Amino acid sequence: MDRPLDVVGIGNAIVDVLVQTTDNFLETHNLIKGSMTLVDEVEAQKLYQESGPGIETSGGSAANTIAGIAILGGKSSFIGRVRDDQLGKIFLHDIRSVGANFETPFSRKGPGTARCLILVTPDAQRTMCTHLGVSVQLEPEDLDLSIIKDSKVVYLEGYLWDNDAAKRAFIAAAKTSQESGGHVALSLSDSFCVHRHRESFLELVNNHIDILFANEDEITSLFKSSNIESAIKELKKCCNIAIVTRGEAGSIVLEGENLYEISAFKIGKLIDTTGAGDLYAGGFLYAYTQGKPLQECGEIGSICAGRIVTQLGSRSQTSLKELLRRYNKIK
Repeated sequence: MDRPLDVVGIGNAIVDVLVQTTDNFLETHNLIKGSMTLVDEVEAQKLYQESGPGIETSGGSAANTIAGIAILGGKSSFIGRVRDDQLGKIFLHDIRSVGANFETPFSRKGPGTARCLILVTPDAQRTMCTHLGVSVQLEPEDLDLSIIKDSKVVYLEGYLWDNDAAKRAFIAAAKTSQESGGHVALSLSDSFCVHRHRESFLELVNNHIDILFANEDEITSLFKSSNIESAIKELKKCCNIAIVTRGEAGSIVLEGENLYEISAFKIGKLIDTTGAGDLYAGGFLYAYTQGKPLQECGEIGSICAGRIVTQLGSRSQTSLKELLRRYNKIK
């Protein structure tokens, strides 16, 4: 497809605050290591003040993917809601700074910009405390349909499926993309989210999704499967392309009866798994929109994920382009 944009992402617009901390801090604040806890604005502010200095970047699953595509040289855009506050301005500046387009107007009322405090302990485990704020108030009216029509792929984030208005926005975006000849991709985002909305997710996947991203827990939850093999049999009956990430075991890319096994790329010491799945999707979709074969799309996604887990945060501190050149994936 010859279009001005490669991928437009729709999701929660969250400012990630990454802080290296200790087990003692988690225990003091009654936080379960490795968990993701939703907190209200008061608790979010308290944790933010007591956690110490950190790295603040535009975040949220789809936003991380869109930023990754831009960093690799793809043409990407993001749609999501932020408030006209300090964190909203941080989000706007940061995502634009990597080359992604972001034109959703500031919200002038309602809760503040969403934030996710990501507490990383020395064993590389991440414990997240998230205040979703205004991000979940995305409405169909917030969509710039011209951007969706101009994109080869619209990428949807499953986390937003908890909100009815956002569901309507998703369907509107998917239909607009399909009617204009584009492709629709979805990340299932979280196994608990899948469990809450299994039937409606299945309806979405069967009727609107061309490319599905999931990890092993999410895909087995979606199909109520006891193992990955039985989930794969179900996957073959629905969307055109499906990608299942499996951590150290690599990933699987499915297209009809074709199955591609992709090895994990171990590029350095494991530091922080924040954004690994998001950057895999970014690398995959970048390669896909450049017309590369699916095996290579998976390998590029795996390389990007392998790099991001060797550092703190979801923005690579070294050039992803140079890394792909080292592996002879781009010129």
